[in-house]
Amino acid sequence: MTALLQARDIVKEFRRRGTKRSAEPFRAVDGVSFDLEEGATLAIVGESGSGKSTTGRCALRLIEPTSGTVTFEGTELTSLSASEMRRRRSRMQIVFQDTYASLDPRWTVGRLLAEPLRLHERTDRREETRRVGEMLERVGLQASHAGRYPHEFSGGQRQRIGIARALMLRPKLIVCDEPVSALDVSVQAQVLNLMKDLQDELGLSYLFISHDISVVAFMADDMIVMNKGAVVESGACADIIANPADPYTRELLSSVPVADPKVYADRRMARLTASADAVRQTEAK
Repeated sequence: MTALLQARDIVKEFRRRGTKRSAEPFRAVDGVSFDLEEGATLAIVGESGSGKSTTGRCALRLIEPTSGTVTFEGTELTSLSASEMRRRRSRMQIVFQDTYASLDPRWTVGRLLAEPLRLHERTDRREETRRVGEMLERVGLQASHAGRYPHEFSGGQRQRIGIARALMLRPKLIVCDEPVSALDVSVQAQVLNLMKDLQDELGLSYLFISHDISVVAFMADDMIVMNKGAVVESGACADIIANPADPYTRELLSSVPVADPKVYADRRMARLTASADAVRQTEAK
């Protein structure tokens, strides 16, 4: 397979609020590199504050990286002007975690889905209506839902609307920023299965951002694990889950909930033992 998206040594720094301009900036992303193959899913895994969402936004140039390069379909995005970048937006989209924040409550679903067409393709109203209806049905809703507002839907339905909006321009890449973390477990499964089906049907590539290892295990082919803005481990998803090399990755895996109380207790004891050993080693020094 050919790499659809390549990131090389991405760095993103932010100036700390309330400090002098000469003060050391905060480095949220520190030299991150990865390849996302066409038609595949690459997961970025880490706890809150690890820099994974910032990395995803840098990949789309929703925020500008401080340094490094991002290449999409053979074109280096970081060197493009604003107008040139705009022309490529239709090929790369994002699905956000918070559907309340990402869907304008004053707009109907039909207008939300038609807006990308008006901005990029200048279609007429009849064509907009047809394509909006088709897309709603494709994500498991009804064409008649186009006249409703976001608050009239459940959380899972709103995320389906967010996915539909991302698909309106027939993109090749979708950045999925914690797309199911705000949903109930049963609804998560429905949305993840939908995303899998759409990927197979439309040949999509996903950059899938999540803190949930169990979700990543279901969705991803490859993964990178981030901690404090840097990549600590990368490789095939199944290999990392079966044999994690980095202590941080092992800690993430041990935090995955399990139904067996004995397994949970054994994991907890292992974490406590490891912490106690680390303290003793530090004191010995």
